[in-house]
This record gives sequence, C-alpha cells and structure tokens, in this order.
Amino acid sequence: MLKIDIESTKTPTIIKFVANKILTEGSFEYNSVEDVKNSTFIQELFHLPFVKKVFVTVNFIAVERFDIVEWTDVQDELKAIIENYLKVNDSLFNSKIESKKKIVDVYAESTPNPGVMKFVSNQLLTSENIEVTSLEDALEVPIAKELYSFPFVNEVFISNNYVSITKNNSVEWFEITTALRDFLKKYLTESKPIITENYVPIVHKKVVIEPIVTGNLDDISQEIIAILDEYIKPAVTSDGGNIMFQSYDASTKTVSVILQGACSGCPSSTITLKSGIEATLKQLLPNKIEEVVALNG
Repeated sequence: MLKIDIESTKTPTIIKFVANKILTEGSFEYNSVEDVKNSTFIQELFHLPFVKKVFVTVNFIAVERFDIVEWTDVQDELKAIIENYLKVNDSLFNSKIESKKKIVDVYAESTPNPGVMKFVSNQLLTSENIEVTSLEDALEVPIAKELYSFPFVNEVFISNNYVSITKNNSVEWFEITTALRDFLKKYLTESKPIITENYVPIVHKKVVIEPIVTGNLDDISQEIIAILDEYIKPAVTSDGGNIMFQSYDASTKTVSVILQGACSGCPSSTITLKSGIEATLKQLLPNKIEEVVALNG
C-alpha cells in the first residue's frame, strides 16, 4: 500500500515527501517549469504558486517553496496531491522521455586517505552503504566485481552518488584515475546494476554491525546520533567515507562508531576521531562524553 511521509530538512524552505516505493532510478532537479521535459506531473506542481524548485530521486520528492506561505499551511495538501497521483500512476515521468539514455558525468576527488580516491557521479547510485573488501564480497555487487578486474583495486565503497576505491601500492593515482573514471562513466551510462536483487550486506568478522533501532536507545544515544547526522556525517561523506553510531556506554562515557570507505584505515582517522568527532560531541554534550573509539579503525 502506497504511503507518503513528510520529512523536514535543514533548510526551512525545503521539505521531502518520502514514498515507500521506488520513484525513479536517477536524480532530477528542476528550477522552473521550463526545465521539466519528462514529467507532466512535475509541470503541474510548478503551477502551484508557492513551488520554487523540485528535486526527485529514488524514493522522495523534495520541494522548495517561496516565502509567500509556510509549510504548515500547504504541506498536507501537497502530500495529498502527490499521494493521489501515485495511487493512479505507476511513474512520475513520461515513459518515452525517461527511457532515453541519461547523460552521466563522473569526476575524481582526492580524500584524506592517500590510498583512496572518490569518484563522484551526477546521479544517485544507491540509497545504502555498500562496502566490498574482496572479490568474494562482490558476488552480488556487479559494479564492484568488474572493478576488481583492475589488478590494483583493493576495496570498493559505494554510497549515495559516489564510489570510493582503495588501491594497492603497485601504482600511483595519476596512472589509473582516468581509466577508472572512464570505466565508471561507461558503466553508469549503460545503466548496468549497482547491486543484484539478492544482495545482502556482508558482515565482516572484524566488526559486528548490528542494526540500530533508535526507538530502543536511551536519550543520550539518540542525541549522539542526531549530532553525528547533522554535524559530522556530511563532512565524512564528502571525504568519500561514512560514519555509523554503534553504541554508548554510560558508565565509561564512551561512544563507539564505525568508519567506512575512505575513513577506514585513513592515516588521519585518529585526528578525525579526536579533533573532530570527539571534540564536537564533548562540546555539544558537556560531561556526557569521555572518549570516542572506532571499532574498525
């Protein structure tokens, strides 16, 4: 059964309408009705006087409003419009136009870890964090499996719109960056899959990652998660990695986190933990935090 949830964002003028089904495989941003060539429905949204911009990705529609209204005045009405449309129509897009080959761009970006390069795409690749540390792990991750055909690839981490690749010491980045970028651009242009339907995240022995049910956590743990998500995760993600809360020990005031991607094994990860994550948590939660440790760092 279709369900739409309203979620606020850090920007007061923007809210998200999150669906419990996949809306599109790519990402689309529209700044005006003139930008909309592939969706009659999005064109109709721009006819609402308060709609300034629209962004559509895997499972949500984000809308930016003009200041002529507050979201409390119109969000329920807009939610109903989106919900009613999706109950009748399978897609937000005009099928003939959407089926055209997407223009894919990929650029390389260095990270604090000299052994890791981040390759950023202009489209969403996945809504989850996918960590592949060996060819055996890549069985249900076709893009990683093909990357392992390059003899210098050690590990692959995929999240949001980027792929972080860890190389071995046999080559330097200036020798291989162009080849990797060209490979990824071709792979994504051909709309090859990132993961298979049978993909299940692999739990490595070195770190036991258990699902965190926030509703069962104490108040301090929930505050820590909120701080990580708002202040720390964006910076870690921009460096090609990811951070996840694992636990909080009230008796020792110790926070355990998991670092993935470029941040795992990074020479500067200790500095990141102490000067960045730990310092921020101590400042925002005075007398509640003594130490932050990385379970896999």
